[in-house]
Amino acid sequence: MPDLTHTPPKIGRYEILGEIGRGAMGTVYQARDPLIERTVAIKTVALTQLRQEGADAEARFLREAQSAGRLSHPNIVTIYDVGEADGLAYIAMEHLSGPTLRDLMDKGPMPLELALDTAAQMAEALAFAHEHGVIHRDIKPANVVVTGQHGRIKLTDFGIAHLANAEHTHAGQMLGSPRYMSPEQAMGREVDGRSDIFSLGAMLYEMLTGQYAFDGDSLPTIVYRVINEAPVAASTLRPQLPAGLCSLLAHMLSKAPHARPDARTLAHALGALAPAAPAQGPTPPSRTPRLLPAVAFGAPVGVLLLVGVGIIVIQHFLGRPPAAPLSTLQAVAPPLSGSAEPAPPAVPENPAPAPAAVPPTPDPYLAGLDRKRAELRLRRTELLLEYTERHPDVVQIDRQLEQLRVERRKYLRQRGRDQEG
Repeated sequence: MPDLTHTPPKIGRYEILGEIGRGAMGTVYQARDPLIERTVAIKTVALTQLRQEGADAEARFLREAQSAGRLSHPNIVTIYDVGEADGLAYIAMEHLSGPTLRDLMDKGPMPLELALDTAAQMAEALAFAHEHGVIHRDIKPANVVVTGQHGRIKLTDFGIAHLANAEHTHAGQMLGSPRYMSPEQAMGREVDGRSDIFSLGAMLYEMLTGQYAFDGDSLPTIVYRVINEAPVAASTLRPQLPAGLCSLLAHMLSKAPHARPDARTLAHALGALAPAAPAQGPTPPSRTPRLLPAVAFGAPVGVLLLVGVGIIVIQHFLGRPPAAPLSTLQAVAPPLSGSAEPAPPAVPENPAPAPAAVPPTPDPYLAGLDRKRAELRLRRTELLLEYTERHPDVVQIDRQLEQLRVERRKYLRQRGRDQEG
């Protein structure tokens, strides 16, 4: 619930309902837009603080918030308005009531399928933003909200993340999220979209292992490790991770920006890895006690175990009742190619009490085919990464091809409407 004390009654036209939280750059309020009867979140920064950041900071805030407001994507929070009032610069945006990714990650390592899906959604959001010239610069779990709509995430804080540049940032603000900063950002150098990829890599590492990629007992120690040291291999902490995923993660966390995949390539690579994700085995101990109920692991065995546990685990992490839509079932347990539904059993004339269900014996031949298919998918992802690293122009060609496909579809739709008219 918002804090109802010490809040202004209005900011501009927005009626303040209460304070949601405070950060290094300002205060967040829950507010009501009386023009269209809509609840919004208002992020504010004092104009005096902005002006301390440099002569052009105020104009830069408005310009970058407006740029972020042009980002219309299902995985990016919607910005409705930006302006100045009562000594504050503010951004009015979509109000999200779900938990943050930080809340979920505090429960320990995430199921592999859920971690891959979350990272893929973030990569899609970053790819869209980068292709529109917007860099986030503050990718961290607290800036990702889980909406509860089948695990959909929303990336927040575009615009505010741009406020402090390398020249005018105070040390305490620059190190607000040191565990997720890229080496070039920690050193105060100019950054581009590849800095966001490093930050996402640090988050994915933590989602998979339950441990920070870069940790220490002081800010200088953390920053030193971000700049100079590689984290412990994720496969050491969670041995069942696919080799292709570990290779991809290492590329994301490369100290050299040019060695990291761009966001669009990353989204494709994560999507290719998702179908090959194996069933979950035991996960390593986390920094905090795991809250997964033991009952979740008492679901039926065999194929039902894979589907049941996946649904229960994902619904636990999302804080929703265990209703399993088809898309969730397919994401957790994609069907094996070549498998057929078993015929219904014959019913005897004098039925006896039904015995306990016995899971079907897995077909070793099909299992071998699926295992080989997963290995080939992982190898293909590794080769794509290696190839695009040597030939970065391929990424630009892919983008141009995608733009041509979009333009062709738009033209055909318009021509069809013209012909109907």
